Amino acid sequence: MGILLGMPTVGIAFQILTVLALPGLCLEDNVPANFVFGDSLVEVGNNNYIVSLSKANFIPNGIDFGKPTGRFTNGRTIVDIRLYNMGARKIIVVNVGPIGCIPYQREINPSAGENCVAFPNELAQMFNAPLKDLVAELSTNLKGATFIYADVYRIVDDIVQNYKSYGFEIANSACCAVAGKFGGLIPCGPKSKVCPDRSKYVFWDPYHPTDATNVIIAKRLMDGDSDDISPVNIRRLMKS
Repeated sequence: MGILLGMPTVGIAFQILTVLALPGLCLEDNVPANFVFGDSLVEVGNNNYIVSLSKANFIPNGIDFGKPTGRFTNGRTIVDIRLYNMGARKIIVVNVGPIGCIPYQREINPSAGENCVAFPNELAQMFNAPLKDLVAELSTNLKGATFIYADVYRIVDDIVQNYKSYGFEIANSACCAVAGKFGGLIPCGPKSKVCPDRSKYVFWDPYHPTDATNVIIAKRLMDGDSDDISPVNIRRLMKS
């Protein structure tokens, strides 16, 4: 019985894979395999052994769970009942995060000032509302399956709006930056300037959260209440 961590590929979502690798929270013995649907935020490692100009060496990914892990790029495949027939029974669907808050969106929408950009966040919320209904429908219609809705939008928005209470100092700019007011114009690379303490930043680069942010997200998905993840959190899901 596998667990599938689903992540919509509409816009930028937020990584929750850290949850399976936190000290004291490891679920490896209870999970025979992980199948991940998403974008670079759920990347399982680099592709240096492949002859390709596309690399992912400068984003905070590369978690190795010690178990079979697959990454797929089409998030819509998660509703294709074939996965169910192959034995998937415990499925976590992550919604789209507040993409209007990432450094890249702040750069290309200067009129927002120091605030998150409203329109991308509105689009994310428009997507998330029917997604939550779909998750509930699938859980009802697929016998024996449990679909979990992870509200990463709510969690990350809370972190961004109340960053000081979480121990962060910077919530609107990238730690690894090249150009732009918020360091969001150019992806992190060899010529980037890296902040002296990445644990004080919510965002690592123009698009991705830092490890410190991911740890907070992971803990809230592991043990959070129904406002963060419903109908049960990951710990309770694994015990069911």
